[in-house]
Amino acid sequence: MGMEAFLALLNDAWFFLSHIAGRSSFPKPLKPAEEKALIEAMLAGDESAATRLIEHNLRLAAHIAKKFAQSGVDADDLVSIGSIGLIKAVHTFRPEAGKLTTYASRCIENEILMHLRARKKIRLTVSLNEPIGADKDGNEISLIDLMGTEADLVPHETELRLESAKARHLIAHVLDERERRVVVLRYGLHGGA
Repeated sequence: MGMEAFLALLNDAWFFLSHIAGRSSFPKPLKPAEEKALIEAMLAGDESAATRLIEHNLRLAAHIAKKFAQSGVDADDLVSIGSIGLIKAVHTFRPEAGKLTTYASRCIENEILMHLRARKKIRLTVSLNEPIGADKDGNEISLIDLMGTEADLVPHETELRLESAKARHLIAHVLDERERRVVVLRYGLHGGA
């Protein structure tokens, strides 16, 4: 646990120091006029403009991904997932939505949140064969052992049939005609209504 914290601190320090030294691995953000021109070119069908918008906003994806550093997902994976959100944002952006960075921020965050929710669902999946305890003899018990199966229904149905046959026999041989009619009508036996 302590080693993970140290590595995370070292990783953050590396990003911080490279940023101060000016050796950031991400291209610098675009000036508003450049961004506007690239958006217009992208809307006109220029894929290279879309690519350039994505490249110059990767820093935004990395910044938003850092907010989720404590989620248990690798930082590089979060940046990759955020980049997918950025790509979707650039390709679906319309100028009437406001600023690209504002729109992209929500898309990036939503993409990361969707991944975390999907990951949570996967993690909650439990195997039916996984041991959950032991019986009084020390044998492992799994969920599949505790669940009722069709094999359990056969003895139960057989027992019900035997009891029904015994009850019909008693009704036929112990009760008089009037009592038999009352029981048959009361309990709907033999198709009696």
